[in-house]
Amino acid sequence: MFERRDVLKAAFGALASGLAPAVAQAQPSQPPAPPAPAPFSQQLIVDLARALAAKPYAPPPSDLREPFASLSYEQFVGIKTKPGSALWTGENKGFSIEPLHRGNIFTTAVDLFVVENGAATKIAYDRNRFDYGGLKIPEKLPDLGYSGFRVLHAAPGGGEAELAIFQGASFYRAVAAGQNLGVTARGLSIRTADPRGEEFPAFRMFWIERPTLGDNALVIHALLDSPSVAGVYRFTLRPGEATLIDTELTLFSRTNVDHYGLAGFAAASLHTPLDSRRRNNDLRPMAAAINGIQMLTGAGEWLWRPVSNREELQFSSFVDVNPKGFGALQRKRDVADYQDDDQHWERRPSLWVEPLGDWGEGAMQLVEIPSESENNENIVAYWRPKTPLVGGGAATFAYRQFWCWDPPSRPPMAAAVDSRAGHLPGLKRRRFIVVFSGEVLADPQKTARLSAALTTSPGSATNVRTFLNPQAKTCRVVFDLDPAGENYCEMRLVLHADEEPISETWLYRWTP
Repeated sequence: MFERRDVLKAAFGALASGLAPAVAQAQPSQPPAPPAPAPFSQQLIVDLARALAAKPYAPPPSDLREPFASLSYEQFVGIKTKPGSALWTGENKGFSIEPLHRGNIFTTAVDLFVVENGAATKIAYDRNRFDYGGLKIPEKLPDLGYSGFRVLHAAPGGGEAELAIFQGASFYRAVAAGQNLGVTARGLSIRTADPRGEEFPAFRMFWIERPTLGDNALVIHALLDSPSVAGVYRFTLRPGEATLIDTELTLFSRTNVDHYGLAGFAAASLHTPLDSRRRNNDLRPMAAAINGIQMLTGAGEWLWRPVSNREELQFSSFVDVNPKGFGALQRKRDVADYQDDDQHWERRPSLWVEPLGDWGEGAMQLVEIPSESENNENIVAYWRPKTPLVGGGAATFAYRQFWCWDPPSRPPMAAAVDSRAGHLPGLKRRRFIVVFSGEVLADPQKTARLSAALTTSPGSATNVRTFLNPQAKTCRVVFDLDPAGENYCEMRLVLHADEEPISETWLYRWTP
């Protein structure tokens, strides 16, 4: 019978070697024998993370051999998983797992385990899983390990479709049915865009529980490590109209951490109608994986903040207590909004996050990073708790993610569905158009005394006008912004009826 101390000792042996897999040779025609199973429980991972945090940080080694260490992007994506080689394929489990090869920017190895009947078995590297395309590789390869894994789910029309992918640092992505990969979630953010330098925690081990078809759920455990923090995560994936991921995590800090982020995410925004100067000669009216950040504050106020590809790095902070929800949304779902038959931005997922339990005081942090490429995820956001992590201490959090077409929680009022800005000829002013849409705008009693409550700081707004269209259930608000020589201006706009808000709050920061 295995003792817990023996399991922890074995796990630390793997960590001490940088989680490097064994160097046994794998012949092309002879896959390696399956490793022996070891006992597994959630408490074992918790104990491992706690003990890991009590030791000095040991970075993973850079041990990837050629030709994989210097693969170009094209060569890397040319390595394909062979059909039928995914774990559980054909076993009617509802899910299957594709281990992913190392290479390009994904050079660090992670250990993958399958859990069944209370025991964990390591997924050994097998070169026979992959078609290397035109890449010339040695006849014999050591156990290279994997860079992560892809989760496939049974598709309604037969076959399997991509559901989620865990690969690189603490990054992962998921989709609802019919969507393309878009926004990227982060298991943990530390000092993001901080002058002291960002720290990138990384998942070092994954334990994937063997599912049963009746559950329609996949449970994944992960061990996270970084110079400041070790942690244990439990993800529960549930496919449906939206893909739900419930996340439970406990962090054990090696040092004091005053700047960390929970439930963070990142997405690309190359240009939108708010930053049309970035379009240059791009024929597309918009190229963006998300349109903005939605927030439901602890006080119950709905906020909408469009995002932009800025000329200079921008930071925004939205102070709150016990937030009820937040996320990165793709509100525009018509291909005509993007005119891009390759990227299909309109098929990218929205990501909505609901904290489970009280998160206390803190702030939603938004970072907008200048970018010249649509491949750069230049919009980053996360919840930053006010209470720091104390060295030697522990903190537990939980939240639910909805990877969806539309979030489950939406403003019970008019929502801002379009935002545009442009230069006024001959004037150092910008004209803005904000379009609200909602059932309330078709109610003549609600809109009889409609007004636009607009504030700016600094600068001033002039020529404010509203154009109500009850048939279309929309209201267009047009105004001119005079920044008065300043380099920024914070704007806040709400539709009122009889001095009561009938729309979500539209927020935006103008910069030159």
